[in-house]
Amino acid sequence: MNPMDPNRHNQSMMGGMDRHGQPSNMGQAHVTGMMPQQVPGGSYQQKQMHQMTNFTNYSTNVNNLQDEAITTSADHQPTTSRHPLTPAGPSSVRSDATPMTPRSAADFGVGPPQLQNIVSTVNLDCKLDLKKIALHARNAEYNPKRFAAVIMRIREPRTTALIFSSGKMVCTGAKSENESRLAARKYARVIQKLGFPAKFLDFTIQNMVGSVDVKFPIRLEGLVLTHSQFSSYEPELFPGLIYRMVQPRIVLLIFVSGKVVLTGAKVRTEIDNAFKLIYPILKNFKKRG
Repeated sequence: MNPMDPNRHNQSMMGGMDRHGQPSNMGQAHVTGMMPQQVPGGSYQQKQMHQMTNFTNYSTNVNNLQDEAITTSADHQPTTSRHPLTPAGPSSVRSDATPMTPRSAADFGVGPPQLQNIVSTVNLDCKLDLKKIALHARNAEYNPKRFAAVIMRIREPRTTALIFSSGKMVCTGAKSENESRLAARKYARVIQKLGFPAKFLDFTIQNMVGSVDVKFPIRLEGLVLTHSQFSSYEPELFPGLIYRMVQPRIVLLIFVSGKVVLTGAKVRTEIDNAFKLIYPILKNFKKRG
């Protein structure tokens, strides 16, 4: 090779010279390794697209392998499908399961409240001579200095009547509405037999008193703090908590032993409804241990 050949420098740059002075392919191979391989029959831009396609296929294969690994590990764990906005916890419960309902007092063998006393009034619609009634009627007493009414009692039903000179009468002690009405009629009949034109008008039940035992001790201090708007508790004055219910309009006397007295009702259903409302509250304040 002529040393003065102008192509000598290019050949040395591209491939160099071997020991016989012939062009060598070593440098070309080195440059070829450094430069991206050309796609047969394509330009340099086609070569770039070819490499990008190969890289995309490689990334897709790696992602597929990762997904397969995750799916394989997930097959050994119980999974539940739920909406992304659904909170965890309750969603794991079977949808066809029956929801738990609060147990009533009857489920624990408590109640219903038993009537202890009924107060009723009636109008006899005539003026009465209380001294004459006290002298001629059995089981009657009259002391105007102590009380301005005749106190009369009968055995069946076991009740007591307060008879006023105006003709008004109050009957107490009956255990049911029917007994109270029956007792009032018997008292009116006694007055008629003594010669007074007594009638039987405007019979009305004024108050019903019931009682029940919830069969567990109650934390009255916690109850009065939580329901201070409706209750009052002064153990120095009275051992029971006074709870004034708004609807129905009933007053309850609640004792630490679990005994409850309900008063202020006009009909029996008011007592029953009041106890159904107060029992879950008392259950929350049951003494532990």
